[in-house]
Amino acid sequence: MSAGNALVSRPSVARSRADRLPWLHRRTPLVKIAATLPAIVAMFVVRDAFSPALLIVLCCLAILSGVRVSARSILVLILGVPAVLAVLSVTLGIWVDPKVADETSSAAPLLAALALDGTATIFDLAGRPFTVAAWATGLGTALRLVAIVLLSLVGGIATAGDDFVRSLVQHLRVPYRFGYAAMAAFRFVPRFRSELEVIRAARRVRGIDRGRGPLAWLRAQLDVAIPLLAGALRHADRVALSMDARAFGFAPTRTERHILQTDTADWVLVATSWAATAAALLAPSILR
Repeated sequence: MSAGNALVSRPSVARSRADRLPWLHRRTPLVKIAATLPAIVAMFVVRDAFSPALLIVLCCLAILSGVRVSARSILVLILGVPAVLAVLSVTLGIWVDPKVADETSSAAPLLAALALDGTATIFDLAGRPFTVAAWATGLGTALRLVAIVLLSLVGGIATAGDDFVRSLVQHLRVPYRFGYAAMAAFRFVPRFRSELEVIRAARRVRGIDRGRGPLAWLRAQLDVAIPLLAGALRHADRVALSMDARAFGFAPTRTERHILQTDTADWVLVATSWAATAAALLAPSILR
């Protein structure tokens, strides 16, 4: 796989629409970000645990139905989210003062919903009790953190880097000098990866990569860094000459080869996401 092909690990919007990929691939990048941004901001201010839990479920459904993922990724998502919540609820709850946790209002709705006694002790850690209220406080924080991560995944997991840059330039009117310079920087990463594989293969052919242990590994990394840096400088020089030859930055505007167009489904996604976010935030007060 060449460096140019390695960059397109996620198909573009145009190709996704032509190939009829799952619906999240076919939406423009800024539309997906606009759809999830209000929910991400809300997770920094909500105090209950029901809203982030509901958003986590909705995000998992969106990823499973709208993204082309493997069976292994589906299994990791289904089993990984509860495992991360379980671990974070304990590790974050340990740092909570038991007296403060018993008096705080953030854990009270969750304790009331689960019919738990907040003063009950789950275990003692170095003479300090870990109460149910501290666990509930940690669980509420863990739910908000996981919800933010999953909302970010919904906005970016099915987005190609090229399309994101084009969307910034075409829709937000970001100067193309910054946008396409960032795109050129994105293309450095897969090229460096392929060059690193070539350098390591050449070293193995010459019998240089020998030895085991941390010192041998560190020495091998330092030896690879020099040719990799030299290759990076050569590539940067070629990119700069290529951009100068195309009069990059000369005119205030530039002709676009690929045009990203929003359609009705994009605006339906935004409206549906905002409505689902409002319903998730208002659900605790309605259920009371």
